[in-house]
Amino acid sequence: MSKRREGSRSRAVSATEAARSFGEVLTAVLEERATYVVERHGKPVARIGPAEEGDFRLGDFLELVRSRAGRSAGPEFACAVREGIEFLNRPGVPGDDRGHRDR
Repeated sequence: MSKRREGSRSRAVSATEAARSFGEVLTAVLEERATYVVERHGKPVARIGPAEEGDFRLGDFLELVRSRAGRSAGPEFACAVREGIEFLNRPGVPGDDRGHRDR
């Protein structure tokens, strides 16, 4: 149904094929977190992929770093990032806006 795009984790699919097998495309997005680049006349026109989630997790960040740099982050850096993400994702106290500069 689709082919991998060179140098990418996404799959290329023609607009006709995407329309014909839209249910299968959505199932792959849901179950495999696949991303499809829809092409018309061989040129990319749209992307179908997982919806963005609200929280950015350490695993998401490390995957991003690995995919961009081709190597893993050092353990101290990964620990600092994990602590920062945990701090930013901590539950808030209703009515307490101390420490929130944007309010």
